Amino acid sequence: MARRGTGLTRVTKWNPPGVATPVGRYSQAVATETGDAVWIHVAGQIAVDADGTLVGVGDLGAQTAQVFENLRVILEAHGATFDDVVRIDSYVTTFEGLDAMREVRNRYTSDPPPASTLIRIVALVLPDALIEVDLVAVIPAERFTRGAVAGT
Repeated sequence: MARRGTGLTRVTKWNPPGVATPVGRYSQAVATETGDAVWIHVAGQIAVDADGTLVGVGDLGAQTAQVFENLRVILEAHGATFDDVVRIDSYVTTFEGLDAMREVRNRYTSDPPPASTLIRIVALVLPDALIEVDLVAVIPAERFTRGAVAGT
């Protein structure tokens, strides 16, 4: 966990428990405290379980379910839920199984849904990964669970 900030803005970068440790040099989440609100930026999640094993090979619906579980764990570690999500960006390598992907997503997101983008790409970092999703959530500062952030 790394923290920096001055005045009313504080930035915390960390990798919460319950999701795989990043393979590269990045943080799973960055929380920016700005007075009354905390903006939570969650790095792109692929369908790996907490041990780093890709699940649902060849199944966009199954991979989407794992991705959204990873996102849920990260949001909850900050005191947020999918109701707090304001933007979701999804990257898929195939449109086969798109209805299943949307069904899973609809189980997690609120109504009205957040702003979103869906982009088809050639490939992801793991050859069998079919989807990656990143998001942004905003919560009131008093709901931010700073204590969960690596003991702060």
